Amino acid sequence: MRRSPALHRRALHPPPPSVCVCVCCIPPTSAAFAAMRLLETDLQVLTRELSLYLEIQVPVGLFGSGVGLSLVLGFTAAFACYYLNSIAKKPQLVTGSESFSRFLQEHCPVVTETYCPTVWCWEGRVQTLLRPFITSRPPVEYRNELIKTTDGGQISLDWFDNNDSICFPDASTRPTILLLPGLTGTSKESYILHMIQQSEMLGYRCVVFNNRGTAGETLLTPRTYCAANTEDLEAVIHHLHNMHASAPFMAAGVSMGGMLLLNYLGQTGRETPLMAAAIFSAGWNVFESAESLEKPLNWLLFNYYLTTCLQSSINRHRQMLEKLFDMNLVMKAKTIREFDKQFTSVMFGYCTVDDYYVDASPYRKLKSIGIPVLCLNSLDDVFSPGHAIPIETAKQNPNVALVLTSYGGHIGFLEGMWPRKCTYMDRVFKQFVQAVFEHGNKICSM
Repeated sequence: MRRSPALHRRALHPPPPSVCVCVCCIPPTSAAFAAMRLLETDLQVLTRELSLYLEIQVPVGLFGSGVGLSLVLGFTAAFACYYLNSIAKKPQLVTGSESFSRFLQEHCPVVTETYCPTVWCWEGRVQTLLRPFITSRPPVEYRNELIKTTDGGQISLDWFDNNDSICFPDASTRPTILLLPGLTGTSKESYILHMIQQSEMLGYRCVVFNNRGTAGETLLTPRTYCAANTEDLEAVIHHLHNMHASAPFMAAGVSMGGMLLLNYLGQTGRETPLMAAAIFSAGWNVFESAESLEKPLNWLLFNYYLTTCLQSSINRHRQMLEKLFDMNLVMKAKTIREFDKQFTSVMFGYCTVDDYYVDASPYRKLKSIGIPVLCLNSLDDVFSPGHAIPIETAKQNPNVALVLTSYGGHIGFLEGMWPRKCTYMDRVFKQFVQAVFEHGNKICSM
């Protein structure tokens, strides 16, 4: 018997009840409810568009009978249930200080909200690979400054002065954020540009610290940089503080930039002009990071590429560096560890690469940090394995807070159906720097 048109339409467009059931199973906190409602809307739109497509493109046969469409919708509902129960989770907030925890919950609530990774690419390696290609690159106009170092070298700083700031029109008191990019990164990285965009909205000034030899400037001495040597960072921090002594001052480091900043803070304790610091995707134990990156798939996806980037960076200065190094041997390295063995550890006077890795691992200095520091890591980051994150040590320092997401990869933290703009990492950065600058008395008196 031929089905009536009304019944046929209802068969093709059944309501997605499973999404509503899963949402109802979640505790009704305002942040979690808002995130789930947003995800539910995205899934409903996706289901509706899929149904319309199938109705137009496949009006007869398996899908035309409604059986195939029911399978598709059933799979979508099952995926939604799995995602909401296993992927979308609140991060772990680890800190040894109740006052720091309350401060973050009150002034940086994003660290307690459910993080919903992009539904079609939540896995760590995928997020890490896609972020540079998916996220937008906000336009930023820099003012470059070259400062001299005591050894005769120079450091390139890129300033975003934000002279149009309405909230802080006086440049002498405008809050300043020092940004430290990753291993081969510069002020042109998308994650740096997004941090500057967030800072511009708040009226702050940003300065990007480009490691020697990475931003196109001439290398004046046969010396580059590493995660353990903080001399250049110290020079930059004191230079900025002397220029704007009345301005509130903090720093944010990403990946190796975060490691460098942590090592500096571990050495200086409270003797620093910085009010606070934010760290993103830092490698806590360099041995564990190297071992993870040398696994076959990770080596293929990340290690070999980063090694070639390091080689390309120093090859620009080959004439200067070959005075001290066998550059042919350095250029044969196939892993970051081999590069560090032949180049980095030798440059900074370590007997072995292991000695360098011990000194470069920030977890060893975590207890000595004397100012408030917020550290965001993903547990599925192959650059910083979850088991190597020093959770117990962090609990022993009231100045340290770890925010640990289950997913997000390395400098990934993508969210939304099409994550072109703001990421979870950007939101953490924005809320934390605003909390520090606007409620600094509370956080500095902990």
